[in-house]
Amino acid sequence: MNQLGILRSIAVDELELMRAWRNEPAVRANMFTQHEISYEEHLIWWEKTKVRTDQKYFMYEMAGAPVGIAAFTGIDIRSQNSAWAFYASPSAPKGTGSKMEFLMLDHAFDDLKIHKLYCEVLAFNKSVIKLHQKFGFRIEGVFKQQYKVNDNFVDIYRLGILASEWQEHRQSMQEKLITQKRA
Repeated sequence: MNQLGILRSIAVDELELMRAWRNEPAVRANMFTQHEISYEEHLIWWEKTKVRTDQKYFMYEMAGAPVGIAAFTGIDIRSQNSAWAFYASPSAPKGTGSKMEFLMLDHAFDDLKIHKLYCEVLAFNKSVIKLHQKFGFRIEGVFKQQYKVNDNFVDIYRLGILASEWQEHRQSMQEKLITQKRA
């Protein structure tokens, strides 16, 4: 599956790159934490995060270059479910999110043996909601005016996909991604 890139551990010397991407205005605007993250805050967060068993963060690499971050959070081994999220480098090529999503779905269901993967997306981030739906995620609910962004209350969409649903979509999504790569 290398033609779609790889997920790998994040190296210590990549923490500043990770923070720089995360602090990009276009990335921050679609995140729950929207303030600019200081270097100290990022390091404190990373020290706690890297030892947690209910979270796994990955660098997404394409053609030898790091271009995105993807994560499983709230991994619940007993109930076999997890949340997930991602963001791409501002200079990432078109299609990066789709490739990360494909690899994360495979990792969730094949390696982590998750039964259900879910995510929460701010309502105005319609392109990501559509991306998840393209992969087989279904909207499970809308939390009305759940989160305050600036002075406005925003809905949060909760989307989920079961392992069996991913198996129904996997082959066609793989073919689409490989065909797009050749085009």
